[in-house]
Amino acid sequence: MTDLAVIILTKNEKLHIRRCLDRLTPLEPRQIFIVDCFSDDGTQEIVEELTSGGVDKWKDDTTHQLVLVEHEWPGNQASQFNWSLDNLPIKASWILRLDADEWLSNELINEIKVKLLKLDNGIEGVVLKRRHVVGWLGGKWIKRGMYPTRILRVFRTGHARYAEDMAMDEHLIVKGRTVEFDNDFVDESLISFGDWKAKHRGYAKREAQMVISGNVNPNKDSYYKLPPYLRAFAYFCYRYFFRLGFLDGYAGWMWHFWQGLWYRWLVDREIGRLKRAGCREGRIEG
Repeated sequence: MTDLAVIILTKNEKLHIRRCLDRLTPLEPRQIFIVDCFSDDGTQEIVEELTSGGVDKWKDDTTHQLVLVEHEWPGNQASQFNWSLDNLPIKASWILRLDADEWLSNELINEIKVKLLKLDNGIEGVVLKRRHVVGWLGGKWIKRGMYPTRILRVFRTGHARYAEDMAMDEHLIVKGRTVEFDNDFVDESLISFGDWKAKHRGYAKREAQMVISGNVNPNKDSYYKLPPYLRAFAYFCYRYFFRLGFLDGYAGWMWHFWQGLWYRWLVDREIGRLKRAGCREGRIEG
């Protein structure tokens, strides 16, 4: 058993939740908490099938505990996760935050099992490498242009939480030093291209509102100092040409065009719309 609690936030994740849980089996975490926001697509039934004892690996608290918790959406992922930290009966020494459409590579699982409990007491967080595999591009791993994305996802219990005023792009704030592990976890959404675009239209509206309110992720401060629309094109060129995204062929072109250029252009369009609306209402000058 790995002395680790995994927290997964869900809302209509029938496509992903079984794969996510199955891939966690070799890790043997002490606890897994599914914090669901009243899914209506069958997500709960899949989790309840596992918690009912139908699958021995999640049978009871003496082996590995899988718990389904329902909680109303508080407005953003950061607040939902912080609620989980404050209210779940976490017994493990370490916590892993995972999305339902993500899974751990076997190499990372082995690395966590070997290294985690040997970390020095002053180390409170672990940065992991995220690998993008695009379902609507036939499961293609986008190896160039933005890989690896480094994200703090593992932390010692009681030593990290999210800033709750982030509508998206939330990042864990950890008390203490961090280390980086060598291997990847995989972000592989199985939704269709149409659903992916609809989802990113919603993301664009949220990110634009964050920019207008001055609450953007600090990692994007330099980006938003560049001229609108031009910065989207510059970002695409950086990923596609300078970071060799073109070497991934057709899949590389599609991913970097839609996720690197189209999405960033969409955010700038939403920023402009909000500014014009603010000017009409007398709330924003210029």
